[in-house]
Amino acid sequence: MSGANPFLDPARQAELYGHASRLAGRSNALMRAKTSGRPVPDTIVRLVRAHHQQADKLGLVLDVGCGRGTSSLALAQQLRPQRVLGLDAAPALIEQALHRAQRLPDIPVSFLLGNFHQLPLPAQSFDVAVAAFCLYHSPQPQTVVAEMKRVLAPGGLAVLVTKGLDSYWEMDQLVAAAGLDPRAEQHESLYISAHSGNLADLAAASLDVRAVEHEEHRFTFDGHDHVAEYLATNPKYDLAPGLYGSPGALAATLHEFLPDRPLTTKSLVTFVVAQSGGGRL
Repeated sequence: MSGANPFLDPARQAELYGHASRLAGRSNALMRAKTSGRPVPDTIVRLVRAHHQQADKLGLVLDVGCGRGTSSLALAQQLRPQRVLGLDAAPALIEQALHRAQRLPDIPVSFLLGNFHQLPLPAQSFDVAVAAFCLYHSPQPQTVVAEMKRVLAPGGLAVLVTKGLDSYWEMDQLVAAAGLDPRAEQHESLYISAHSGNLADLAAASLDVRAVEHEEHRFTFDGHDHVAEYLATNPKYDLAPGLYGSPGALAATLHEFLPDRPLTTKSLVTFVVAQSGGGRL
């Protein structure tokens, strides 16, 4: 990888999200490493309940950039609105979300393929709109927030979630030290477009910000094999041919150049709660 930030490069989206297994592999490796920090979907639910006076009588809930549907399913199960609609631009991820939802036939959730810059949805039709770990995939995240505002009913609630700019910097150090990518620590943050430092301002351009919360999440990877599962589909680094997408080859290289030991890293997760005008919560 070189040149444009991969999260903001349209030419790389098919590579990154053309197969749901790549995102699943990276996410599963990260979640197995997690040692502190509340589950993000649970925190979103808590914030909705705290800031929406009719949280027990919600109509439609929108999950923008829903990915494999993890947050969508949790919102549907815990909030029990009339329906949760998950939207994503990657067909493979929507297909995986639909497959996961089929195992829970009584859950009020559905999924839609769509562009979050132009939501294919009617104005003022949702009580809640969530955008978790997706705004940094847009070069114009303020446009996405404006679209969320458009589809929210008066007084509707938006919950935005992102990461700190320096999330997982210990992983950058490891990749550089192993010679996998000597410039690993110089690459632009994947979260440059929408990060912990600017998320509230992005929300405030279209919505009334009600609350901002920061929480540090910590992760400890067991060793090189575990790290390699995460690195294999992480697009941030310029890896040698044959290493990207190959956990075994990555692990072998790490074992060759560095003593095997656990790796602890962290990420600042930021939640912004904001309200659409025209009503009070």
